[in-house]
Amino acid sequence: MAIQSLGVGSGLALDDLVKQLLEVERQPKIARLDKREETLDAVISGIGTLKSKMDEFKTSVDALRRDTQLSKRSAVVSHPGVTEEGAKGPFTAEASSSAVTGSYQIAVTQLASGSRVETADASLGGFSSKSDSVSGTAGSLTFKVGSDSFDISVTAGMTLEQLRNKVNANTSNFGVTASIVNTGTVDGGVKLVFTSEKTGTGNDLQIVNNNDIADLQRVSTTDSSETASYLGYAKTAQNAQATIDGILVESTTNRFENVIESVAFDATTVSTKDALGEFQTSTLEIGYDKDGVEKKIRDFVDNYNSLMSEITKLTRYGVSELEEDGALAGDFMARGIQSGLSNIVSGSVPSSALGTLFQMGISFGEDGKLEISEFDEFGLGSGEDKLSDALADNFDEIAKLFTDDKNGIASRAYEFVHEYTTFGGLLRTREQSYKDQKDLLSDERERVELQMMNYEQILRDKYLALDQTVSKLNQTGSALMAALANTGF
Repeated sequence: MAIQSLGVGSGLALDDLVKQLLEVERQPKIARLDKREETLDAVISGIGTLKSKMDEFKTSVDALRRDTQLSKRSAVVSHPGVTEEGAKGPFTAEASSSAVTGSYQIAVTQLASGSRVETADASLGGFSSKSDSVSGTAGSLTFKVGSDSFDISVTAGMTLEQLRNKVNANTSNFGVTASIVNTGTVDGGVKLVFTSEKTGTGNDLQIVNNNDIADLQRVSTTDSSETASYLGYAKTAQNAQATIDGILVESTTNRFENVIESVAFDATTVSTKDALGEFQTSTLEIGYDKDGVEKKIRDFVDNYNSLMSEITKLTRYGVSELEEDGALAGDFMARGIQSGLSNIVSGSVPSSALGTLFQMGISFGEDGKLEISEFDEFGLGSGEDKLSDALADNFDEIAKLFTDDKNGIASRAYEFVHEYTTFGGLLRTREQSYKDQKDLLSDERERVELQMMNYEQILRDKYLALDQTVSKLNQTGSALMAALANTGF
């Protein structure tokens, strides 16, 4: 009779024995792979955390290394009668980094506007209804302001309403709006009004009657040779006007650029007038953006310290068996990043009169992090005092300290971190290496399982032979016992 499973023939628990032997053989191999995978996961996670922190730091120093971020001037406007936060005055202003500090009295006396053309009253040859025909003869009109223009084809019998719609729908329209106004009177009738967005003196809308058709004279300003005049202007285009310390200035738009060098302001309304009918002036103060720069400096300190804290956490060794090591405990690359950044922020910048961060109040604390001290411990002034003095006396030198192309602290820090975090950089390459190692563990697990299958087969073959031998011995013994019983023994 064939033996279906181990131990059936012999009565021994051979199947359990094989399973136990397999587990004894498998367990240390799987445990080793699990431990390796756990270690790789921790390292990959640690590198990911470090990479994320370094990306944040790189973003912050990228802003600092750009000169416009640190040498920007502030433009503060005070409007008469405007005291509520968020309330708007007649203009807003901005200044570039090259603007000279100073104070200016500004009043907006006129806003820029475009021209407006409207057809004549019905009693003077205009139109009495929007369904009136514009022309009994086909022709065309050209709408132009300066170098901008577009053409409208006028078909025979086209109504006033159809002409309006065709002008507004033209894809080349540069800012001409056509509308129909009903005066409500028989003499006035309806008027076709053309309004141009093109502002500035001399930028009046021209409507050219290209075919010199008599009917179209009612909706055009000039003939094809631009020598005859038809419709007059209800409003001509005009410049915006303002006074700066009593000096009249003009702009073709409502934006005044470089009337004060490196300063721009946008007019939104005309300034109010006082009891005597005089325009009230607003005060524009151009100064150093000390608050903005101070915030960027403090953010730099916080971002640096945050990165250093994360590296320290990732690379620490547990001081006892109860405290786990960091995911990158003793890692040479992480320690190298920490050391490299420390050398950069403690370095000197010859192009800046300040020379070092220490001269503007930033120093290393006992924990290796940057700080702006509140107390004067060595008679050289506190960090807060030095920072305040630097902002007041060496504002532009602060920018050089961070942004110098060769030695600037933010410039060097950005390039240093970029080498690690960029695609194909040192840190990302190392991260990928560990991910590749983890992928190889799957192959190792497959090999282990294959080895276990082979080992199980060897064990089963061996114990199957034992089972069969013991079974035969049992059968022989049973036969002997039966034979002895028949002989009377």
